[in-house]
Amino acid sequence: MSQTNTSLLDEVVQWSPETCRQQLKDVLPKLNSLHNKSESWDEHIRILKIITEMFLPHINLSEVEDECFSKILPKAVTVFDSMMKEISEQVGELSSQNTEVCALLRNILQALMQIIDSLSACVRHVGSFEEALYLDAIRSLPAYILRVLRDTFQHCKDSEVVYCGRLSLVADLLQALFKGAYSLQKSLLELLDRISLDSSASEEEVSDIVTVIHSLLDICSIISNLDIALHANTWKFLIKHSLKYQSLVEEHLHHGDISNSLCENLLTSFNNCLELAEQIKISGLQEATQSAEHKLFQKSAKMCRFFANTLVHYIKEFKFFMTKYCSCFHQLYLQIVSKFPPSLCSPTLPTALSEELNVAVLIHMDALLLQLLPLRAFAETVLQQGLRLSPENDLPHCLLLVSALDQLTSQPEEVQLLWYTGSQFSEETPRVPLYQAVITSFQRCYAERRVPVVLPGVMMKGQAQVQVTLHQHVCVHLCASVAALPPVYLPVLERCLVSAVLQADSQTALLATDVWCFTARYGTAELCLRHVLLIAQLVKSCTTESYQSSYLGLLLRRMVFLMTPSHQMEFVTHFPPSEVDNLAVWKHVLLRALSHDARHRVETSVFALSQKAVTDWQNGGYKLGQVDKVNAVLLSLLVVVRGQSSPEDQCVQSAGRIVSQLWCRMSPDQVKTHPVLQCTLQLLLSITANVVKNIEPQVICQALLCVEAVVSLKSVDQLLLAALDFLSSLGKTFVPPDSQSQILPRLSSLFGVLLSHSSWLLHHHALEAFSQFAESTNHEEVISQSLCVEETKTKVVNYLSKTVNAQEDVTSRLERLKMESSVMEQFNEKMEKSEEHSSDNMATEAVDETEPCPKRARQETGAEEEYSRYIQTAESALKALQVLLEGKSSTAAPPPEWLEFRLQELQTLITHISTVKHTAWR
Repeated sequence: MSQTNTSLLDEVVQWSPETCRQQLKDVLPKLNSLHNKSESWDEHIRILKIITEMFLPHINLSEVEDECFSKILPKAVTVFDSMMKEISEQVGELSSQNTEVCALLRNILQALMQIIDSLSACVRHVGSFEEALYLDAIRSLPAYILRVLRDTFQHCKDSEVVYCGRLSLVADLLQALFKGAYSLQKSLLELLDRISLDSSASEEEVSDIVTVIHSLLDICSIISNLDIALHANTWKFLIKHSLKYQSLVEEHLHHGDISNSLCENLLTSFNNCLELAEQIKISGLQEATQSAEHKLFQKSAKMCRFFANTLVHYIKEFKFFMTKYCSCFHQLYLQIVSKFPPSLCSPTLPTALSEELNVAVLIHMDALLLQLLPLRAFAETVLQQGLRLSPENDLPHCLLLVSALDQLTSQPEEVQLLWYTGSQFSEETPRVPLYQAVITSFQRCYAERRVPVVLPGVMMKGQAQVQVTLHQHVCVHLCASVAALPPVYLPVLERCLVSAVLQADSQTALLATDVWCFTARYGTAELCLRHVLLIAQLVKSCTTESYQSSYLGLLLRRMVFLMTPSHQMEFVTHFPPSEVDNLAVWKHVLLRALSHDARHRVETSVFALSQKAVTDWQNGGYKLGQVDKVNAVLLSLLVVVRGQSSPEDQCVQSAGRIVSQLWCRMSPDQVKTHPVLQCTLQLLLSITANVVKNIEPQVICQALLCVEAVVSLKSVDQLLLAALDFLSSLGKTFVPPDSQSQILPRLSSLFGVLLSHSSWLLHHHALEAFSQFAESTNHEEVISQSLCVEETKTKVVNYLSKTVNAQEDVTSRLERLKMESSVMEQFNEKMEKSEEHSSDNMATEAVDETEPCPKRARQETGAEEEYSRYIQTAESALKALQVLLEGKSSTAAPPPEWLEFRLQELQTLITHISTVKHTAWR
């Protein structure tokens, strides 16, 4: 700097405020010029201080931008940047021994503080005016100050890395620098708070305020770990002014950056709370509410509450600019809910801290969801077809969907349409209906359903709130949603329920059954009738062996209880039990659910049909090919006898006569050979268990002989379960002395074999059946003779004394459940894939048709397969007849007289068939 310039500065510093005011117009331009031309940092700071401290107070608000700020601030920021760069270059040489570098860096930090002081003077001057402030009047000030603040805070944040273990040499100055920047930002924000823009604001003014907001967003990302209060206040200002000028800036704001930053800050504060809670738990400081850890936890929890509230409020105000970021909000919801009970991956926290976090964060997730429901993009994200999440997010996603159900009833019609119906057109992003999504999500919570997890239940009529399982929680909220469901969406609900009942997972099918029963009970009697007829038709469409048949049967069994007597009679009329095809329906119905008239009609029809089927089989020569028809009526006969209790009842006596007649035709050797007779044996055992007091000892002996024949066969678990029910029921009967030698040893032997069975399922049922038999039998010698093996005796004693086996620890159990979950999911997928085509058809037909669908046409097999099947049937029947004749040769009773005549007829038929074959091929 020249001598003249130095003299000017020396002279000016001696001036009084009045002299400065008088010489302002002449001297200020010279000082601005000197300031911009100065090359020395010291000179620059000296001139800057002279301008801001001596001349700035005399400049009017209308002139301050053009006369001062636009002239001095660009150079001030440039010098500030060069000082920061110099620190980065020199800091590597910093050490307590290198006093020269240490002094240099301390001088630079002091110079930085002087620049910040000068900028603070600029803010104070503008704030001293009482007149209205306009952004145009101070346009340069916010942008340059925010740039300085950003660099200052970044330097303080990186100080441990920048000064690399030598921080103590400059720590006092860094602390002062931070405090100066803190104070400067506070003053600037207070100043900006006084500014007001209206709809007539220019594009430049709008651009300036948008720049301020985005600059503050950058600062927020820097100061998040520096000072909680500063961080919160900066965010408050940012959001406040985004809303204050909403109509002006909403199309220019970086909504993605703002919302993502809010999400990240919320998650960071939340994770900090979790870590602090874990530390408090490990240190045993749960009760020490005045400890440093506890106070820090409360501050972090307060920040969680702040960010959660802020995010919800921001989304509410800028809702329709949020469509691109719905996936982020979905993930935020899942990440937070997954850290709270009953999620299996949630940490175990002290109760008080967990409740505090619940209030700070979790309750805001429902408010967040409420704002997101109207957004199509959010619905498409959450209801995405084939959506697959990581296992730890399955439960949170399920809870999100349940919360959506709860809130949807208060939403406008277009929002309900968006969620309830799923995608309607091919050009839409594929999404499933909400009910289907809830049920599918519940199905994927394999481990959570088996622990089971518990959630807060609904408080009703002043009763205390209790914990409920996930099944109960989802079921209650589904039913509550159904109760408020507009009728127009009922077909969608029905399709979802049909699909759920027809899939492979049993507990999911049970959930759908519970909801369907509520729907029928809550709706009209006519709706209940329509559903029962629909389900019954589906039952007829299923094969007897399919899992779908059992699920639909359970649903039908429960629904019949909900029908009016007149509708029950109409149901009987639609599916008369006198027709064999309808027995597939009636085998699932509990007759005690029917009115007296309907029950009497069903019982009469079933007994007549059963007796006719047995008589026809007898008159037809007990042909093996006709056993399927007998089995069909036995299924319905079993339904009838299960509804009776008194041995004197006419139905029980009639059933006793029918099964006694059939038992006489059961040959142990044939049962081992023919699977169809094993099915007959299973049904006879189940029916006999219900009418055992009406069965003669010789019939019981025949039954035991048949069970002995099959007990060692493979793939007869269902048969053995029926046998256990039969063995258990024998405890209610007294065996006459003349029959005891034939019955009791066999009974003991069978119990002994089944109690030691390798299948855990059969073993458990055997223990249960044996204990029931032991409680009621008069033949106590059977008990001791069944327990000849010491190991078996020990297992029975442990079962009766309710001894608990060694339990696995919680961690091992969860790991096992997770492994089982993948196995179960693969198994269910395999089952559903094998039934996929028929299930889809049934679900579509069931809802689209107002009348029950006709039974599907039988799928014809190839001609060669038919020839083979019929010839095998004939061959099996003839071999059985041969065995029967050879067995009778040593007895006194000869074969019936008509047998020879019928054999000659068969020979004639075979000759005729052979002749037809040769003629056809010629």
